[in-house]
Amino acid sequence: MTQRPARTNPAAARRDAAQSLAIAALSFLAGEPERLARFFDSAGIDPGAIRDAARDAGFLLGVLDHVSSDEELLIAFAGHAAIDPAEVERARAALGGAWERDIP
Repeated sequence: MTQRPARTNPAAARRDAAQSLAIAALSFLAGEPERLARFFDSAGIDPGAIRDAARDAGFLLGVLDHVSSDEELLIAFAGHAAIDPAEVERARAALGGAWERDIP
């Protein structure tokens, strides 16, 4: 009997890629103590909770939000990851919808 190839779910594949990018962004932040400290301050997370938090899609969304909120940081991460900065926004959209400004 011939097996059919498994069907892939494009939305799930995008989410998986987005989570991987968010983890890469977190790793990038961790590479420089000052960047990581700013992230911890803005996220209100204890450094000891990072491993558990990194398993949560909402936390990963917060990582991408943090990177996206600072153009210099966004460009530095994009250069480090060898991606177009717009990839961060696409990953953010895949994890939780498009980013919207708080100020009208």
